[in-house]
Amino acid sequence: MPTLAEEFNPVRPAGAIYDLRERALPETHLHRRWEPADGPLPALFISHGAPPALGNHGWMNDLYDWSRSLPKPRAIVVVSAHWENAPVAINATAADAPLFYDFSGFDPEYFTLRYPTPDAGELAQRVAGLLGYQPVHQFADRGLDHGAFIPLMAMYPAGDVPVVQVSMPSLNPQDLLELGEKLRPQRTEGILVIGSGYMTHSFAVFRNPELSGHLDAFDEWAAANIHSGNVDALTDYLHQGPGARIAHPTADHYVPLLLAMGAATDPTSAHTVFTRKGLGNHIRSIEVY
Repeated sequence: MPTLAEEFNPVRPAGAIYDLRERALPETHLHRRWEPADGPLPALFISHGAPPALGNHGWMNDLYDWSRSLPKPRAIVVVSAHWENAPVAINATAADAPLFYDFSGFDPEYFTLRYPTPDAGELAQRVAGLLGYQPVHQFADRGLDHGAFIPLMAMYPAGDVPVVQVSMPSLNPQDLLELGEKLRPQRTEGILVIGSGYMTHSFAVFRNPELSGHLDAFDEWAAANIHSGNVDALTDYLHQGPGARIAHPTADHYVPLLLAMGAATDPTSAHTVFTRKGLGNHIRSIEVY
């Protein structure tokens, strides 16, 4: 198992995503596209990771295999832990919009990454209509941030699915739950709704590995309540989740989970697709119908 220093500074930055592209692009045309007979797509919660995650072959392959287990969506709506803007906003949706490198201190290779996607202007208009705010501000110069582009690079390496990123209106779990409810109808139209965060998100564990027990306890608690569809407990995580303030000193990487649960028709259908540890934290990722 690599050390934290090795995870932050892989020998070949983004090497896993480059290898995945080489393997996956020739078979992109084999990925069956969603059809109405497939019924609604699930809502997802993805633990997205920092840029060095792009060098983790296991993690990137898990994401790719997950996408292949589902029909290819007509489009994607994603809410990332890294964008809070009230009451709500959407990103640049023109074809080939540049990425938003919302990080620093990493290898220069990560700032050369590209993920050109198709025009999503029509989807943006439809999403804006569902959100209930007039007008919904669109940032013409803000591309996908790393909470969106890291998992999507692995899941859809050809960049052939239109993507709209929606801001978090706040860090209040109830607000994310309600945002998910507004986006729920999109699932019946072959649109994948994603909340992108991290199941635990503690930098303190880097300095003090003894804190990992608190992160384990929170992950186990979250898993139990996710799998039982206990949305009330998940919303009240600060009071009910063991070690919640250690696992999540800030709410930004937790509340996208509520986005996914709110977008679900049946929260009790939630299940873990994969889980492992990355950078000392839990990267449990789920789908729910």
